Amino acid sequence: MKAAPFDYLEAGSANEAVHLMAEAGSDGVILAGGQTLMPLLALRMAMPSVLIDINSATDMAGVTANENGFRIGARTRQAEALIDPLVGRHLPMLPKALAHVGHYQTRAQGTVGGSIALGEPAAELPASAVAMGALVELRSRRGTRMVPAREFYIGPYMTVRADDEVLIAVHYPHWHDGTQLIFHEVARRAGDFALVGLVMLLDVRAGRVERAGVAWFGMGPTPIAAVSVERALTGCSLDTLDPRELAQIALTEVEPADDLHASAHYRRTVAARIFARRLGMLAGEMVA
Repeated sequence: MKAAPFDYLEAGSANEAVHLMAEAGSDGVILAGGQTLMPLLALRMAMPSVLIDINSATDMAGVTANENGFRIGARTRQAEALIDPLVGRHLPMLPKALAHVGHYQTRAQGTVGGSIALGEPAAELPASAVAMGALVELRSRRGTRMVPAREFYIGPYMTVRADDEVLIAVHYPHWHDGTQLIFHEVARRAGDFALVGLVMLLDVRAGRVERAGVAWFGMGPTPIAAVSVERALTGCSLDTLDPRELAQIALTEVEPADDLHASAHYRRTVAARIFARRLGMLAGEMVA
């Protein structure tokens, strides 16, 4: 099958992309990596009347540091972010997540912003943004707004982005250099979407958790912040925490569903065991 007819426009900058999207409105769609969009076009599951290509918008690519953390342009290729020295040094959770995104062929074209914008509930980058407390930069003719990743996703493949807004960049806050990281994904095959996924960051100082960021993926209609267990972990001493009890707290906010790939019961069971085992291992290593 071939794509339905559409007008093709090329944006040479972020502002030009915003202008073109304002003109196109709900009939427009952004093309960056195209790893999801192109198959949808071919199957006519997506039939935009205007396609706006941002691959020439150099100001929408790259990783930069600022006083609040790090900015990754929406058009930054996943493969580029995976090996970027700033990302590797200061955002080590991202390489862990990126290594599980699709395959190396798709990462060569797929973009960070594209994955964040799509909001696949079982994908690695949206959940990582939620756990890390990232901000999504949206721009339109009306101005720029910064939306917390935790407020960006409102349903399966649904976000708060308005039709005339363009996702310009994702802003990741700085985490303490000694932050402990847990990333665990259960999938049928490497590169598949997760059946169960966990992202956890623990800023541990002197054996005490000063800050926690926890998110699930593959466990509901959106990436899910485990706020209750973040609160339970914060201020907790590693030598006194109960991983199994905390695992149950972490599951209070998830809504796994039965589907062709796994049952809700399977997801809950596996998630509880992953959480308790990985947290227990981390605490044991640090206390020892």
